[in-house]
Amino acid sequence: MPQMGESIFEGTITKWLKRTGDKVQRDEPLFEISTDKVDAEIPAPASGVLQEIKVSEGNTVQVNTVVGVIGDGSGASASAPAKAAAPTPAPASPPSTKKEASAPPPAAPAPEDEEDSDVRSSPLVRKLAREHNVDLAKVNGTGTGGRVTKQDVIDFVEHRTTAPVTAPAPRQTSAPAPAVIPGDLVPMSQMRKIIAQRMIESRRTSAHVHCMFEVDMTRIVNLRNKLKNGFEQRHGARLTFMPFFVRAAIIALQQYPIVNSSLEGDNIRYHKHVNAGIAVALDRGLIVPVLKNADELNFLGLQRGITDLGERARSKKLLPADVEGATFTITNPGQFGAVFGLPIINQPNVAIMGVGGITKQPLVITDKDGADSIAIRSVVHLTLGYDHRIIDGAVADQFMAAVKKALENWSEEVG
Repeated sequence: MPQMGESIFEGTITKWLKRTGDKVQRDEPLFEISTDKVDAEIPAPASGVLQEIKVSEGNTVQVNTVVGVIGDGSGASASAPAKAAAPTPAPASPPSTKKEASAPPPAAPAPEDEEDSDVRSSPLVRKLAREHNVDLAKVNGTGTGGRVTKQDVIDFVEHRTTAPVTAPAPRQTSAPAPAVIPGDLVPMSQMRKIIAQRMIESRRTSAHVHCMFEVDMTRIVNLRNKLKNGFEQRHGARLTFMPFFVRAAIIALQQYPIVNSSLEGDNIRYHKHVNAGIAVALDRGLIVPVLKNADELNFLGLQRGITDLGERARSKKLLPADVEGATFTITNPGQFGAVFGLPIINQPNVAIMGVGGITKQPLVITDKDGADSIAIRSVVHLTLGYDHRIIDGAVADQFMAAVKKALENWSEEVG
């Protein structure tokens, strides 16, 4: 199991892309994993034959656990340069080491002030346990050597508050499920469990309030229709509406930096740059890759960055760093026909902007002489979900008014 980032301590193997006995090429996708940050395809560290699968689909293991063996076809393990092996499992001590064999059986629960130091777990798991007032000595570890995993703590918390009528269901793979028949009881995928946990945590953390603005997108719709063919020929990328919304949000965030902040205890962290989280809907769930330092990019840079993140999200090529560090998030329910949405804040952000569908509607237009007329215009409804603990309604409305102004009076070079 590769180390996917400093904050990743375990992962679930969701799908083996090769079977025992299959030939594999170095850097060819070998298996898929799901972590609490991202789903990803893991490449083979060497060419050869997949001799053994040590960890089957659906199992969660700690990083650096050996999950499979690639040999040369004669039964011997294939060697690979250290650099090539870096992103994939390196041989580690067998699960039953001398130290583990001599470890004493679980004793009485350790005092809370010892921070569960005698329970095998990662710093992330211990932090999660403290947040939920869980004594790790009471949690049955399902990891290697009885190690307590993040999912063990989550399961313990869930079953502490609701009396179970049956034993907890075994962990399931997040690979695509078969067709669902009405009446079936289908376990949630690993990704869906993580999404569910984060949505509940966000609702419990932030005081959610929403406002909605109607925006006339006619100028931008006409501009895009005029330029999209030439844009794609020159730059090799489709011209979408998302960079317009991201750029308008950046302009407004620079005017109202409180919307681009986060809470740290009783303090407010004003972020130097805009790291724009762009929600991407996948068949298996929702993920939010992050466009870092978006405020330093021109329009073409925004379009290329958004396209790249979307493509890598759909092909499971994202790294944990690609989904970390968002300071403001934009989600687009309008692509599925929604008029508007009331999105949940992506923690630790304090605001999220929802983009509805662009539709043609009759609007009252006032000309420069003050005369009114009715015209068919392209309209979008934008919503802002914000944390009322630190953002007042007046500021939220002023922020959205700035977004509206930037879009309706678009004058920037598209490229």
